[in-house]
Amino acid sequence: MGDMTNSDFYSKNQRNEANHAGEFGCTLQELRSLMELRGTEAVVKIKETYGETEGLCRHLKTSPTEGLAGTAADLEKRKLIFGKNFIPPKKPKTFIQLVWEALQDVTLIILEIAAIISLGLSFYQPPGEGNEGCGTATGGAEDEGEAEAGWIEGAAILLSVICVVLVTAFNDWSKEKQFRGLQSRIEQEQKFTVVRGGQVIQIPVAEIVVGDIAQVKYGDLLPADGIFIQGNDLKIDESSLTGESDQVRKSVDKDPMLLSGTHVMEGSGRMLVTAVGVNSQTGIIFTLLGAGGEEEEKKDKKAKQQDGAAAMEMQPLKSAEGGEGDDKDKKKSNMHKKEKSVLQGKLTKLAVQIGKAGLVMSAITVIILVLYFAIDTFVVNKKQWLPECTPVYVQYFVKFFIIGVTVLVVAVPEGLPLAVTISLAYSVKKMMRDNNLVRHLDACETMGNATAICSDKTGTLTTNRMTVVQAYVGDVHYKEIPDPDSIPAKTMELLVNAIAINSAYTTKILPPEKEGGLPRQVGNKTECGLLGFVLDLKQDYEPVRSLIPEEKLYKVYTFNSVRKSMSTVIKTPDGSFRMYSKGASEIVLKKCSRILNAAGEPRIFRPRDRDEMVKKVIEPMACDGLRTICVAFRDFPSSPEPDWDNENDILSDLTCICVVGIEDPVRPEVPEAIRKCQRAGITVRMVTGDNINTARAIAIKCGIIHPGEDFLCLEGKEFNRRIRNEKGEIEQERIDKIWPKLRVLARSSPTDKHTLVKGIIDSTQVEQRQVVAVTGDGTNDGPALKKADVGFAMGIAGTDVAKEASDIILTDDNFSSIVKAVMWGRNVYDSISKFLQFQLTVNIVAVIVAFTGACITQDSPLKAVQMLWVNLIMDTFASLALATEPPTEALLLRKPYGRNKPLISRTMMKNILGHAVYQLTLIFTLLFVGEKMFKIDSGRNAPLHSPPSEHYTIIFNTFVMMQLFNEINARKIHGERNVFDGIFRNPIFCTIVLGTFAIQIVIVQFGGKPFSCSPLQLDQWMWCVFIGLGELVWGQVIATIPTSRLKFLKEAGRLTEKEEVPEEELNEDVEEIDHAERELRRGQILWFRGLNRIQTQIEVVNTFKSGTSFQGALRRQSSVTSQTQDVTNISSPSHVSLSNALSSPTSTSAAAAGHPRREGIP
Repeated sequence: MGDMTNSDFYSKNQRNEANHAGEFGCTLQELRSLMELRGTEAVVKIKETYGETEGLCRHLKTSPTEGLAGTAADLEKRKLIFGKNFIPPKKPKTFIQLVWEALQDVTLIILEIAAIISLGLSFYQPPGEGNEGCGTATGGAEDEGEAEAGWIEGAAILLSVICVVLVTAFNDWSKEKQFRGLQSRIEQEQKFTVVRGGQVIQIPVAEIVVGDIAQVKYGDLLPADGIFIQGNDLKIDESSLTGESDQVRKSVDKDPMLLSGTHVMEGSGRMLVTAVGVNSQTGIIFTLLGAGGEEEEKKDKKAKQQDGAAAMEMQPLKSAEGGEGDDKDKKKSNMHKKEKSVLQGKLTKLAVQIGKAGLVMSAITVIILVLYFAIDTFVVNKKQWLPECTPVYVQYFVKFFIIGVTVLVVAVPEGLPLAVTISLAYSVKKMMRDNNLVRHLDACETMGNATAICSDKTGTLTTNRMTVVQAYVGDVHYKEIPDPDSIPAKTMELLVNAIAINSAYTTKILPPEKEGGLPRQVGNKTECGLLGFVLDLKQDYEPVRSLIPEEKLYKVYTFNSVRKSMSTVIKTPDGSFRMYSKGASEIVLKKCSRILNAAGEPRIFRPRDRDEMVKKVIEPMACDGLRTICVAFRDFPSSPEPDWDNENDILSDLTCICVVGIEDPVRPEVPEAIRKCQRAGITVRMVTGDNINTARAIAIKCGIIHPGEDFLCLEGKEFNRRIRNEKGEIEQERIDKIWPKLRVLARSSPTDKHTLVKGIIDSTQVEQRQVVAVTGDGTNDGPALKKADVGFAMGIAGTDVAKEASDIILTDDNFSSIVKAVMWGRNVYDSISKFLQFQLTVNIVAVIVAFTGACITQDSPLKAVQMLWVNLIMDTFASLALATEPPTEALLLRKPYGRNKPLISRTMMKNILGHAVYQLTLIFTLLFVGEKMFKIDSGRNAPLHSPPSEHYTIIFNTFVMMQLFNEINARKIHGERNVFDGIFRNPIFCTIVLGTFAIQIVIVQFGGKPFSCSPLQLDQWMWCVFIGLGELVWGQVIATIPTSRLKFLKEAGRLTEKEEVPEEELNEDVEEIDHAERELRRGQILWFRGLNRIQTQIEVVNTFKSGTSFQGALRRQSSVTSQTQDVTNISSPSHVSLSNALSSPTSTSAAAAGHPRREGIP
């Protein structure tokens, strides 16, 4: 589909080009071919064709310094000729396609066939009215009108099937729509810095046009193709396009080509945009993929269940996490994500167990009914099988078959995936308001199980508004900002220059937006703090910057996590060089050999002076929770010119100008949020690049550590020394000794962060596997964010690379939003448990009633259509009602559930069985003595087409009433007494309960033949409602029984350790089929009512999961085709050996049975 639109797009462009080629000096085609060159070829081509990059800028009518004029007409024209920076997504599935998919459901197909046969038979009148001989068959057909009405049941079943299908399709459709909405939200939030009309502005990525001058900096994800025109030290990670993991150094004269979808790892600069959207390198690949997808689909219709392709176009410009070439690395990096989310694993397992039970029950029901009928007719009454009776008998068998299928329909909880999806989608929508932008759906649920959070300090725990509050200048330690007159003029000039020049020119301090507000800090916050210091000293940095614009900087060593400092070299008028440096004080001071004294003259600065300064100045500052930054300079002679690449020599022999202490105050709401986490059983650890004293001071302010507790605060070096053996390899046992007590890791590198996260996740020291959440904002935090169970990226301070690797984006960079995420996560888990508690009660009761009823009275008391209606209430409506409960603070008062805690706890099991007992008792009482109580005709043993009886209507009505009131009971799962608590906070719940009640009245009073209902009197109605109300009273009775006494109750749906398949086995079986699914496959794949539904839902979840990388999409497409083949040749040896290796009792028995088709399928 995408391909079609693209080709139209090109032909249109070709026409436009012809008209407009005159206006710009180069065509779309020329630029496209230029962007395909690399390295020196590209430089030569640019020289030959345009004569330097300035020439190309002239051709594109733009200025390297001023950018585009930015007039609307010009921008429109550029979009028309060179295209928009947007890759058209593939069309979403139409509603009709979704309906067709919902119809593929096996149980529905069986019901449809049964209904059609039933319809056909009802119209077929056997010849010669010789029906008297056919025994009990025609007992009730005295009334001609009744015999005519035989078609109604079939029609009603068909109608209810249509209802189910429409509801399913509508759900899928709205889910898809929400998903697209979320994606476009993420895209709109992605902004990029460009220069227009000499002003540096931020615009949405989709607004970038060819000819724009874009500013690229550390951590950006390039949104379009372009040519590097000016900048310094730019290194790019092009692995997403080339698969080579080495960083590529870009320079104007050697390799100026910058490609969309690649990451800036170091440095900064400007680029001239030359290709956007479908014409950029990423766009071209997407187009090819789109076309490839089309052909695949033509060849392989089976793949149509894949929303996988949807992953591809969701985020046009965020190409992939790993990229096309590095498929192997990609698979490795995804290995740990292969573990299903906790909830999914437990649910799949539970669904398999319930499905098997339901299948057995329905098979037995059908067999018993058929046998009973046969024995009764042919043996007891010694009837002959007469040819003219055949249709009548067949009609009976069809009726039995329909009853069997309805038992199955009711038994399988196909509302489960629906409940999960609704619950997750609802949470994701609401989490937006709590500043959590969820990128991967299951992250929200995993967060509820989190046991550890590793958080950054700057910006997350603190406000990220840096201000200088102490300074050490000219041998004096000032506890507040010094008076400008007390600082010598020489020192002052050096200080202002060092700060103004040696910081990114994009960093500025702007006047406040509101009167009386704080000045706005734009750019790097530490640099803003320093610039603020200059302003506080009554100086101005702007004149210095205008005197030495960015183009005149001779060499820049940008800040990175290895250097921990930044230096800028300028050429002075007399031809010599001066370098200004700033950075972490202990690092820069080590390189200083002089310091400016009180008169502004340099004096010798010896190592022992340095130690004294660390003790007297730096440590006291750090203990107040300040970051210490040292500012220094060095002069070089003009000849011989220094070797700038030899960094170690250049960055030595410096002269210290001053040391400043920068305060970054703790966010006011953080201590409370951390207290909540600790109460909820979550350990918060701080991982920061800061000095250990600063870190400890902040950790105490936040409440991460409490004085007098037993905890560890380590520096990165010390941490590494402790976890590595003699050979320098990391040992898990060593990490296990450290992490339980570690609370602060200071001066840590990104690899330390990754090591710590991995160490905690892999640890087997505690009986529960730890679930770790990590926050990060820098490009280098990518690996840790990916490794963690849930990665949080900062929405404001975070780089694109960090956002790309994360699962949830904190749009306000605030730690307290993480606590909200925990609350929502736990709420999702609880919502599903509530739904299960309700659903399983209905399941048990409906199945037992249908089963025993059928065995004893040859006819299920609940008819097929009624069962489908009950199914609709308990699946679709209940999942809506119970999955949208809003979270409460109470959720944070308990410990995390952990991986091995069963989905259905003892308390829930007690509730389920308790309510089932109540409902069964009453229904059987009504079934067998109801006619005497209400003084009505008995409905038992009615002949084939007899009219609906009041007796059975009362049973049906009572059953539904009990479910309605039990739905209120299901709102609480931890044995609370007050089930009405907060019920009005959830309007959806109230609407659904009342709505269901209203529809039930309509069905009973006016449903008539199709619903097998006859209207009831008011007193009968009162009794039904009264019995339903009894559920609430009974709920209180159950709540008084102590769960601890009921040791015999089993829990269900627990993930045992064995089932987390070891990685080697996963590697053999890369086609993401995990254990439970394998079992599923053996467990009568065909019978899964809702298999399709589960698949489409897991699909959407997967699409979120795969970080919308199109590789994932393609791999999934192939995996689905292979899965469909697998169903047929499961007996291939590799699979059997695998299943034996897994040897859970169920799977081996299934493997022994060999072929899946043999088991229990009639």
